[in-house]
Amino acid sequence: MSRYAKISRTTKETDINLNLNIDGQGKATINTGVGFLNHMLTLWTVHGFFDLDIKAMGDLEVDAHHTVEDIGICLGKALSQALKDFKGIRRFGNAVVPMEEALACISLDICNRPYLSYKVGFLTSKIGSFDTELIEEFLRAMVINSGMTMHVQVPYGKNSHHIAEAIFKALGKALDQATQIDSRLKGPLSSKGVL
Repeated sequence: MSRYAKISRTTKETDINLNLNIDGQGKATINTGVGFLNHMLTLWTVHGFFDLDIKAMGDLEVDAHHTVEDIGICLGKALSQALKDFKGIRRFGNAVVPMEEALACISLDICNRPYLSYKVGFLTSKIGSFDTELIEEFLRAMVINSGMTMHVQVPYGKNSHHIAEAIFKALGKALDQATQIDSRLKGPLSSKGVL
């Protein structure tokens, strides 16, 4: 069973081509034009054992908002497309990841009910030139377009870079867990028989 998706999306603000292999080896070829996002998506790929190839061009002369949000849209669509009808997957994923003084906790459910709970307090508004508020925008776009429920909490942390790294590593680990095939399942993991 191939769990692969290819997404292309062009608007007046962005042009994105994305390839995702759920059953990968953690290989990342990422060029978004936003250096910090490249770094975060590489962490997500490596820690989730996904293969991800992204080429994106956006209106970065305005700011990174459109590019970051639209990549979240594309990644969410790719997850939905690659997982198809959710048959056989464990569905739930949970990860708690430390990054030095910071701790990130992510719980998610691949369930066709998009919802994001985001309890994260960055102490700075920027990491380099990257707006920290864009992490929530990215996650919201991904959640809505993949149909997953996600709860993100950072109970403590002082360094914004460490907080962001812990979030993306935890996201990779939680999604890896949730997308694993369970041989005991014949359909989706649901008492209703459908998600």
